[in-house]
Amino acid sequence: MGVVGVLALQGSFNEHIAALRRLGVKGVEIRKPEQLQSISSLIIPGGESTTMAKLAGFHNLFPALREFVQMGKPVWGTCAGLIFLANKAVGQKEGGQELVGGLDCTVHRNYFGSQIQSFEAELVVPELASKEGGPETFRGVFIRAPAVLDVGPEVEVLADYPIPSNKVLYSSSAVEIQEESAVPETKVIVAVKQGKLLGTAFHPELTADTRWHSYFLKMASDLGDETSNAIVTVSEGDSSTDPQTKYDLPIFR
Repeated sequence: MGVVGVLALQGSFNEHIAALRRLGVKGVEIRKPEQLQSISSLIIPGGESTTMAKLAGFHNLFPALREFVQMGKPVWGTCAGLIFLANKAVGQKEGGQELVGGLDCTVHRNYFGSQIQSFEAELVVPELASKEGGPETFRGVFIRAPAVLDVGPEVEVLADYPIPSNKVLYSSSAVEIQEESAVPETKVIVAVKQGKLLGTAFHPELTADTRWHSYFLKMASDLGDETSNAIVTVSEGDSSTDPQTKYDLPIFR
């Protein structure tokens, strides 16, 4: 049976596990390289990307994470997790940070600014609505969020966000233009998919809408619109021993 792992070094891993629980799925906390051998898919949560990278390096997780991605196993990165999965990141602190890679895209680490510039916005998500039903929009929670500057030919854009022209950064394989000399654009990419890799610049785990988690589970199960029986579900026994309810963490409604 397949097992969904959640990288639990730092950040919103508890919130992802709670979201999975609301879907009747048990998430397993991952902190060591050998634990990756026991799971079939992985969520890399949002958090402080530099801190997460340092902890991943301390636990020697990067080689195992790269191998996990290269084996074609499903991986979803949210916010800092998206940065981890990108092949290239700009706007980093001096010295940069180590990346897992796999997603053929360039990510700007703090594209939307500092913590106080965090925001929520309705995102148009036609692919998500088509596969999971529900409204044509999704409430995106952006917390010190990154954004995708460019993507390769095999990357599917699932959501973008309109922004003022003076906020846009431009990047290509030949040149990187910083914020003070930005070129005009109208939208920036905030959700992408490439094969079995999924990346979102926002935090679906902080909302009551579990469609992104359901979408990822179906990517992991290869069962399309069918309910997965290849995922470890939360049994009644598990629920009875857990004093917390399904909605065991604060979420935005």
